[in-house]
Amino acid sequence: MTLCDSHCHFFSANFFRTLGRDAGVTDDAAVSLPARLSWDAPATDEALADRWVAELDARSVSRAMLIASVPGDEASVASAVARHRDRFVGAFMFNPAAPHPPAGPAPSVTARLERSFVELGLRTVCLFPAMHHYRLDDERVEAVFAAAEAHGCAVFVHCGVLSVGVRKKLGLPSRFDLRLGDPLAVAAVAVRHPSVPVIIPHFGAGFFREALMAADQAANIVLDSSSSNGWIKLHHGLTLRDAFARAVDCVGPTRILFGTDSSFFPRGWQKAILETQRGICGELGLDVAAQDAIFGGNFNRIFG
Repeated sequence: MTLCDSHCHFFSANFFRTLGRDAGVTDDAAVSLPARLSWDAPATDEALADRWVAELDARSVSRAMLIASVPGDEASVASAVARHRDRFVGAFMFNPAAPHPPAGPAPSVTARLERSFVELGLRTVCLFPAMHHYRLDDERVEAVFAAAEAHGCAVFVHCGVLSVGVRKKLGLPSRFDLRLGDPLAVAAVAVRHPSVPVIIPHFGAGFFREALMAADQAANIVLDSSSSNGWIKLHHGLTLRDAFARAVDCVGPTRILFGTDSSFFPRGWQKAILETQRGICGELGLDVAAQDAIFGGNFNRIFG
């Protein structure tokens, strides 16, 4: 069975330096912040990419999507993809509502995405509306979907509960508006761009029913299974096994992407999440073809 991970974060040196500016760090945050967290410093983008490949090899993972986890860090993931093109698909966090520099005209969303999709070769744009405070019916979001459609790329939209562990560990505020991450709003734009694969991670992260409704409405929506799915505690009596069973019943195994939400070292790739989810699929009696789709086939179909 081919194994692919649709959700890994690439915590580059630039990622930590961006956080360092928020935290008021005056030294090299790419060294000091990992030390404060008891994590390994990332070194260069190329070195981190090589470490990820070694980690995937050790866990028999064929391919993974690496996410640049702050806006403006696209080049870091692009370096990793260029170095190991057969192993990585590049994704990047993008804020369509970001303020533009005071000097000169504001570049359009389309122009901002052109570099990431065309020059850098990244394949998925990641939207976090609750984090960046914009509505999914904003015309700038429509422009994101149109650009993804034009370049044959995917759109990832984080919905529901949003907690950024590294910010919490560093004591940084996270002023999110969870009302903005509604899967039903994702469906409204997804149906206008049926050729664009639209990924809703963590089974909707608490908006489980809404995520299933959205996927029922828009056939191009797929659900990723990543993380420990701690949002389950918000639904009385629901288990992760139940969530898998209902998702398979509602959208079928061809619209579920396995993911771990792995991010930092030395923890590395989270094998326990794979073991838990494979065990659930076995308990549900999913056949080999269904499990192959969830754990690798769907990823390869979407990303080639």
